[in-house]
Amino acid sequence: MQIPNWTKPAVTGAVAGAIAMAIVGFSWGGWVTGGSSRKFASEQSVSAIALALTPYCLERSKSDPKSAEILAELKAASSYSRRAIIEKTGWATALGTDKPNTDLAQACQLELSKPV
Repeated sequence: MQIPNWTKPAVTGAVAGAIAMAIVGFSWGGWVTGGSSRKFASEQSVSAIALALTPYCLERSKSDPKSAEILAELKAASSYSRRAIIEKTGWATALGTDKPNTDLAQACQLELSKPV
């Protein structure tokens, strides 16, 4: 079987074009791998859950008998230790779970720290 002379340059050009397209697509085109997309989706779902449960945390803070003391401690604390305070109170522990949700605690402390 005879292969035409133009076949080798055509195949080389197609391979080079495919490589260039992949580089441009992943660098500037916004292409992602399956693992990256799963990681992004997981992060987004955790953020959405925390956002949806923030009113629950705020309501628990209002119904807690020690709320005034805890809020005073929260306002006096540094921004780095506020999340731990909310976790310790149990306000960021969702129903049916044993440990507090750190993303919910962060969202809750941000809402509680806002000026009224």
